[in-house]
Amino acid sequence: MSKLAVVMTPERAADVCSAETRELLEQRFEVTWAGDDLAPDVVAGLAAGSDVLLTSWGTPHLDKAIWADGNGPKVVAHAAGTVKKLIDPVILEQGVAVFSAGPRIAWSVGEYCLASMLTLARRLPQFDQALRAGGWKQSHLRGGELAGQSVGILGASSTARALITLLKPFGCDVVVYDPYLSDDRAAQLGVRTVELEEALRCRFISIHVPDVPETRGLVTRKLIEQLPDHAIVVNSSRGPAIDQQALLEHCLDGRLFAALDVYDPEPPKFGPDVLAASNLLLTPHVAGDTVEGHLALAGYVVGDVLRWLDDGVRGPSFVDPAVWSIAA
Repeated sequence: MSKLAVVMTPERAADVCSAETRELLEQRFEVTWAGDDLAPDVVAGLAAGSDVLLTSWGTPHLDKAIWADGNGPKVVAHAAGTVKKLIDPVILEQGVAVFSAGPRIAWSVGEYCLASMLTLARRLPQFDQALRAGGWKQSHLRGGELAGQSVGILGASSTARALITLLKPFGCDVVVYDPYLSDDRAAQLGVRTVELEEALRCRFISIHVPDVPETRGLVTRKLIEQLPDHAIVVNSSRGPAIDQQALLEHCLDGRLFAALDVYDPEPPKFGPDVLAASNLLLTPHVAGDTVEGHLALAGYVVGDVLRWLDDGVRGPSFVDPAVWSIAA
């Protein structure tokens, strides 16, 4: 029986491992569960002799020395998002199979983006604010619909693909800016590829790019100035992808609407004018954080690990070494 070490605290394990997943682990592996101490020597001890490491948020960086003798774990299954801070890419070159639950988190992020679009389109925060202040119907204010509107998506990441799926019932004209997205793949997704400027002419804009040098400052002040009046901007990816100050200025003057879950820097320090703006929806980097989503994470990667071990199948959570440089 293969050996699996759960390299996360008991508290985190309770967060990402459902009862069904725990049962599956005990059936298929000889399991060692970590305690609260995840010091480097403890992690190295858990890794020694293990075939699979199951990790999550709070797991420290896995030093490449764990694999120095060529006998390290053959699989790392990360019940969380990006693995770029967890491992060195050199271990991929040694044939270690790495899995990430990012695609499962993507669905939660997609729901957040859809909810943000609908909330801002219907002007719900503004109606809510008016009612709380003692008002009733606002004759100057009327919400709009998402159905049939143009949606510009920046980046064809897994979160973008989740949002594209969720948008299908709304019959939107969805366009995507991503230099790595082929026309054939776009057609499979039911979208069109466009240049950045065209994507930013849409009424709804959602940002889904990784934090790499090419995407930092992608949406400049000049581009923000060219956004159509009353456009709705959603950023659930990385704060540095957009000129945050310019976006906030255009929101404060009432021209744009925005839902921000990520910031530059984090956490942000906003003045009272930003905090009081009802055309800004501000959340603390929680787009991928749901009860159901978290409990599903370990099971999501473990299912793919078992398919890999049993049949050599690369499931959706498999981290492809070929796209490491552009991955989130």
